[in-house]
Amino acid sequence: MKPKQFIIGAVMVLCAGLAIFGLTKLHNSDSGGDPDEAPPENVTPVVTVETGRIQRMTLHRYVDGYGTVEPAPATADQPSAGGPLSAPTAGVVAHVAVVPRQEVKKGEVLVELNSSTATYAYAKAEVERQKKLLEDQNTSLKNVQDAEAQLASLRIVAPVSGTVTRVSAREGAAVDANAVLVEVIDLSRLAVTAQIPASQAKDLNTGEEVQILSEPAVTNSLSFVSPAVDPNDGTVLVRAALPANSGLRPGQFVPLRIVTETRADVLAAPIESVVTSEDGKSFVVLIKGDEGAQAPVTAGVRENGWVEIEGEGLKEGDSIATLGAYGFPEKAKIRNQNSPADEESSTNSAKEPADSAKEK
Repeated sequence: MKPKQFIIGAVMVLCAGLAIFGLTKLHNSDSGGDPDEAPPENVTPVVTVETGRIQRMTLHRYVDGYGTVEPAPATADQPSAGGPLSAPTAGVVAHVAVVPRQEVKKGEVLVELNSSTATYAYAKAEVERQKKLLEDQNTSLKNVQDAEAQLASLRIVAPVSGTVTRVSAREGAAVDANAVLVEVIDLSRLAVTAQIPASQAKDLNTGEEVQILSEPAVTNSLSFVSPAVDPNDGTVLVRAALPANSGLRPGQFVPLRIVTETRADVLAAPIESVVTSEDGKSFVVLIKGDEGAQAPVTAGVRENGWVEIEGEGLKEGDSIATLGAYGFPEKAKIRNQNSPADEESSTNSAKEPADSAKEK
């Protein structure tokens, strides 16, 4: 290589090096520090949060479901509260003695029938004739009973005193045996029947509170829990008697809630303030001054936006993070977005679950 070419190449390399050095210094100046300088340590982050307060209240554990209002079934002390009544035999409707909403007495004749072998009028007259003959000892008791049986097959009578809720019989219409012609129900004796999934029904017991979430709401107790599971849908039949003045009607479909546990006077936090990590551990962010720190808790019963909590050192009135609790570090400075009105609203809303429990 010629000396002149060597000198030119060396000068070019030197210029490139100086350019790179200058750019590096300029970058470091713009970024505000030396690249070899270590980043600052122990810088506490600031997290923006909204807060609520731990409250003491009564919470409930419950099972939800839907039920149908029906006549109360027969018990050891009372007959069934009524229901659909069908024709004892095939025939023709001779007379309909009632209309819907009519009040009737037990044993009152509701519908009369004529059959292919006898009319209702004839069967009734035959009963009277046989009874008179029996008084004169001119017939047998069996003949009287046979006449009464024939008459019974040609009429529908009220099984209970109650209200006629439906009439499908029409005079002159032909009917088959077992065709439903009329319905009578004692409206003061109704019950709600529901099918609860077996997995939820395993802990249900008679006597537990049942809240019928109608308008207005009705409260009573669970009167029956089936010992068997329906193989068709895996549910358990449960029933609750209704008070006489419930205002509910047969056939009505209503939501219900069965209270299985009452947790009185427990600490509770807004549900959004309780965070559960991937490993299943729960915590709340306890606020003291301008700092927040994770406080381990055990979560329990949840109701109406509140969750029961237990944790060392926690007490009623403690301030905790609500919005901003998820993802909160173990400890951090906080910027509280709450206004005094927000704090007051949070405290007042916490009273609702406890107050509603006292009303029940």
